[in-house]
Amino acid sequence: MSMRNVRVTCSASVLPSALLFDCDGVLVDTEKDGHRISFNDTFKEKELGVTWDVDLYGELLKIGGGKERMTAYFNKTGWPEKAPSDEEERKQFIASLHKRKTELFMVLIEKKLLPLRPGSDQCPIVMMIDECLVLPTFSMTYYLEISVFFSFRVIIRLIDQALEKGVKVAVCSTSNEKAVTAIVSFLLGPERAEKIQIFAGDVVPRKKPDPAIYTLAASTLGVDPSSCVVVEDSAIGLAAAKAAGMKCIVTKSGYTAEEDFLNADAVFDCIGDPPEERFDLAFCGSLLQKQYVS
Repeated sequence: MSMRNVRVTCSASVLPSALLFDCDGVLVDTEKDGHRISFNDTFKEKELGVTWDVDLYGELLKIGGGKERMTAYFNKTGWPEKAPSDEEERKQFIASLHKRKTELFMVLIEKKLLPLRPGSDQCPIVMMIDECLVLPTFSMTYYLEISVFFSFRVIIRLIDQALEKGVKVAVCSTSNEKAVTAIVSFLLGPERAEKIQIFAGDVVPRKKPDPAIYTLAASTLGVDPSSCVVVEDSAIGLAAAKAAGMKCIVTKSGYTAEEDFLNADAVFDCIGDPPEERFDLAFCGSLLQKQYVS
């Protein structure tokens, strides 16, 4: 469902009780050149003879959780020779791989090597930056700095609007909690990060598309799930949000552009930036009213 040609009307008094953001693919493009690279570096370091290419990893992303992803892959393709045969020992083996993968991923975060999500390759500011990249005097460091500013200006504005209005904000992710915390602090700044609760990793026993993480977030925040609005980028994230009884906005990412989002309350190709801003806090509130005028 495209919302570009829809005019939204809503009462200013109607606001979500909470805004819940996925992390990977929503706040930052971590999957292809972040998590995937860290998995592969771990496999290489442990001499497992395994490499996940871009397309394969896209398929594996349909499985929520890194440990679950590795387990499903090895169950299907065969376990490495160095892996134990005992089921309990295999769980420990997977946990050790995931721990090392997280350590390598944290290095990428600390060195600021993650590709920051611009919202869409068709956003005017991104097209302008790409044109500038061909200039010999254009600094890649400067590119990353302005990418941070423009990529997250809309998200930051939305979060600031929410916090100012007393709307609770949280990040709900299947990724490791330390990694998510680092990403949130780096991208949004420590002052905002202090006001944002994080639900991540093994905080719940079942990962997306199971609704457990969103149900836990609503319960912990003390809000009704039906008054929450989720921002996701994947079909499994959407399924989790809807199963929890929440409204869900989808902002497509590179890996999820062709997935089925028919059940979403709104779908956007690009988060956007003025004058092409796609949604704000008032729009989130309008989803709770379902008052749309063509």
